[in-house]
Amino acid sequence: MNTLPPAIFLMGPTASGKTNVAVELAQRLPVELISVDSALVYRCMDIGTAKPDAATLARAPHHLIDIIAPTEAYSAAAFCHDALRLMADITARGKIPLLVGGTMLYFKALREGLSALPEADPEVRAALDAEIAQHGIAQLHRRLAEVDAETAARLKPADTQRIQRAMEIYRLTGQPMSALLRLQTRQELPYRILPIALVPSDRSALHARIATRFKAMLELGLVEELSALRAKYPLHPDLPSMRCVGYRQAWQYIEGEINAAELLDKGIAATRQLAKRQLTWLRSMPDNLEQDCLAPELAQTIFDKIGQSAIMRKAL
Repeated sequence: MNTLPPAIFLMGPTASGKTNVAVELAQRLPVELISVDSALVYRCMDIGTAKPDAATLARAPHHLIDIIAPTEAYSAAAFCHDALRLMADITARGKIPLLVGGTMLYFKALREGLSALPEADPEVRAALDAEIAQHGIAQLHRRLAEVDAETAARLKPADTQRIQRAMEIYRLTGQPMSALLRLQTRQELPYRILPIALVPSDRSALHARIATRFKAMLELGLVEELSALRAKYPLHPDLPSMRCVGYRQAWQYIEGEINAAELLDKGIAATRQLAKRQLTWLRSMPDNLEQDCLAPELAQTIFDKIGQSAIMRKAL
């Protein structure tokens, strides 16, 4: 284990200040940054994803930002493939990979490996889409309960995306998704990881940050950005890119389904729910070095912790 190269994971909920810390660390440590964010991969989606601006990216370049169009999909498997390749390249250059972001599924997949689930099948997806359109998602959820009661029980009856995926897996393999997930084989990541988790000491203070940031996104032109995207690309609301927090609510506003006040309220509420899920993921991960994301001099504190770490001492 001691012969493996080091890597830093900098994780945290939305609005916890991950990017600012990572940029500061990149000025002081021999690192290269890899974005771990399922929204930042999309080109032209800048405001609603809180994408680092051009000046920030010039100061501290990030890998895996702006790599696909909003019409495309990006998976945990694709991330693992790309991240492992980049980590090897960064290590070969004599630097340390610093992976920063809030998509906890990607971090988990990288550390623990992926389950043996089949890739999406367009024909099966199309058939399920037709069934949902004709009979509704509630009926598909009931059918899922007949073949995979465990998965159906943990999914909300209106969770179209996950219900459809679970039924797709069953139809492709003849086995319930819950059984296949138990077959997952753990793959040790060939790096010594220093996992740093930014968590708030005061949840209400994080909520205040979230509200301020979403208001700023609207003022910066989130709705206008989405309108331009709709004119440029053949988008629809079920695309993964358009299900991102902020864009989903802006889409409803453009379609006249909600008003401006509801857009603000729903956007803030959805972002708070995202942060709650991210914190739940973080607390389920072992061995995280937790730091209060609300603390002053956060970047300096983390810089000091990295310097004190046995994992990093030889590399630095």
